[in-house]
Amino acid sequence: MKTHTLDTAGADLVHDVRGPLPTGDGRPPLFMIGHPMDASGFVALAAHFPERTVVTCDPRGLGRSTRKDERTDHTPETQAEDLHAVIKALGAGPVEMFASSGGAVTALALVARHPSDVTTLVAHEPPLTTLIPDGPAAVRARAGVRDAYEKRGWGAGMAVFVAMTSWEGEFTDAYFALPEPDPAAFGMPTEDDGTRDDPLLSDRSWAISDYRPDVDAIAEAGTRVVIAVGEESRNVQTGRTSVATAELLGQRVTVFPSHHGGFLDGEFGYPGKPDEFGRRLREVLDGAP
Repeated sequence: MKTHTLDTAGADLVHDVRGPLPTGDGRPPLFMIGHPMDASGFVALAAHFPERTVVTCDPRGLGRSTRKDERTDHTPETQAEDLHAVIKALGAGPVEMFASSGGAVTALALVARHPSDVTTLVAHEPPLTTLIPDGPAAVRARAGVRDAYEKRGWGAGMAVFVAMTSWEGEFTDAYFALPEPDPAAFGMPTEDDGTRDDPLLSDRSWAISDYRPDVDAIAEAGTRVVIAVGEESRNVQTGRTSVATAELLGQRVTVFPSHHGGFLDGEFGYPGKPDEFGRRLREVLDGAP
C-alpha cells in the first residue's frame, strides 16, 4: 500500500492505493469511500480484493485529510469534487466504487456531477433522511441527537443516536415519548469532555442527510448505480432511506449481508460479516443483481 496526499485549494486529501496503477488486471481501480468514516474503516473489506487495485480516501476534515478552507461543515457537493480530484490524480481512468453511509450520498453527487468518473457505483445505505415518508419526523429525531450532544456531550449524543438508528419503522409519537437513554447502558462515557465537533452528532453533516439526488443527471450518466441495503437494516432508518433512494431512482434495493456496518470487523464495535459482505460485493461488481 502506498499513501499519497493530493494538495487542493481547499484540503490536503490523503488517500491509500493498494496495488498497481494502471491496474494489473485490466479492471478499473476499486474506490471505497465513507462518511464520516475515514479510510481506516475499509481495511477488512479491501483485504477481500487482493487481486484488485483498491483506493481508499479520508474525506476532507476527517482522519488524515486536513482542511484549508476554514469551514467545519460537510456537504456532498464539496466531497464529490474532492473525489473527482483524487480520481483524476490517479490517472487510471474511471473507477468502480463502493460507498457507504454518507459516502454513498457523496458518490451519488459525484455521478451526477462527473458521470464519466465511475463505471459502477454500489451505494450502501445512503442516509437520505428527507426521502422517507416520515421525513419531517426523522429530521426531528435527528435534531434530538444534536440537542443531546450539545447539552450533555458525546456519550449522551451517541446514546440518542443509537436509539434513533435502532428504532424500527416510522418515527411516531411513541418514539418521541421515550426517555433519553443512559449512555452508561451502552458502555459510553457519562462525563462531558467539552468537545462539540463530532461530524456525526452535530449538525455539521446535515447537508449530507438533507441531500436530494439529481435523478435526471444520474439517469443520463453511463454509470451503473446499485442501491444496497443490509438484510438486518430493512426496518430501521438507513434501511428505509435505502429503499426510498432506490425507488426515487426507479429501481429496487440490492440486499447485502448484515447491517449498516456489515463490512466491518470487530475493531469498530458491533461487528458485521466482512467475509460474507466481501463475497456479495464481488458478485454485485461482477454484474449480479
